[in-house]
Amino acid sequence: MSTSTEAIELSIVMPCLNEAETLAVCIDKAKGFLARSGVVGEVIVADNGSTDGSQDLARAHGARVVDVPAKGYGSALLGGIEAARGEYVIMGDADDSYDFSRLDPFVERLRAGDELVMGNRFRGGIAEGAMPPLHKYLGNPVLSWIGRVLFRSPIGDFHCGLRGFNRRSILNLHLQTTGMEFASEVVVKSTLGGLRVSEVPTTLHKDGRSRPPHLRSWRDGWRHLRFLLIFSPRWLFLIPGAVAFFLGLLGTLFITFGPIVFGDVGFDVSSQVYLAALTVVGYQSVLFAILTKIYAQHEGFRIPRSRNFDRLERRISLESGALVGLLLFLVGLGIGIWQFAIWAGTGFGSLDPSSTVRTAVLAALLMMLGSQTIMAGMFLGVLNVGLKRDR
Repeated sequence: MSTSTEAIELSIVMPCLNEAETLAVCIDKAKGFLARSGVVGEVIVADNGSTDGSQDLARAHGARVVDVPAKGYGSALLGGIEAARGEYVIMGDADDSYDFSRLDPFVERLRAGDELVMGNRFRGGIAEGAMPPLHKYLGNPVLSWIGRVLFRSPIGDFHCGLRGFNRRSILNLHLQTTGMEFASEVVVKSTLGGLRVSEVPTTLHKDGRSRPPHLRSWRDGWRHLRFLLIFSPRWLFLIPGAVAFFLGLLGTLFITFGPIVFGDVGFDVSSQVYLAALTVVGYQSVLFAILTKIYAQHEGFRIPRSRNFDRLERRISLESGALVGLLLFLVGLGIGIWQFAIWAGTGFGSLDPSSTVRTAVLAALLMMLGSQTIMAGMFLGVLNVGLKRDR
């Protein structure tokens, strides 16, 4: 194992938190692979505060220990990746569930120019007892499917713990997550960033620990899902918001002209109030999705761009938002003034409550949508002022 910074091609990084039972065999297998293959490399143990002597054990078996005080799976890996000296990094769990003596397919793909090489346990085989049924048949397949749909990723196993990558390419993604969702972040940002991504079959063995794993199924599964959704505002905000907006708006407009009856079910004033609220919430969600994407693109985040969105972005501004918003507000205000004139014409006497409220709901909705549009335009103006200042 070479200590020359310039000569090191591969760094094998293992995150570690009290892995004394299995750490030595993982290091020995990794060193054996380097010796057998002739790859010039190093073994790094990114220790996250072990109290069972894992650090001394790692050094005794020839690994370089990097102490990472910030807690979390992602934090440990980022610390190890940043400290690595190799052009390529292969990361894997230190619980002996992955065979570090068989890394040849990863090195082959990395040398061929792939920037992220993922292991795929479903293609390579999962040993009996190596993965809980909940993870094998629900958690991993469902979350990986969601990731492929949302981000058009070719990866079939988002959460495989054994993966290799070009160190500089991954660091340029500016990874941020500190927990188990780090596994998803690597795949998502690599895909969105246009990195060359591939998979190789990988076998998952039953780990050699006598204690329970650090992974918490529901908590960490939710963190993965939350990351996937937040990083895709189109599916989390834009599409649901657009559906809510159009359903609410159409329902509000139809009920303005009178009750709607379907068989034995009728919709009148109370339904219109809730539909108007749905319209406002949906519109706010759409505006949030648009502003979030504009901000992310201006700040250089690696998110998908589309021709239609680029055209929309060129057309919206503080002025256009204020103009459209003012027009909506004035239409609503005009309806309100018209209603007031009718009321005044009756000597401010009683009016038909249902008809009056139906029209008032529409007027109030238009004024709210107008106000939201004006404020969204002003917020966009604030973003643009910040950009000019930065330049």
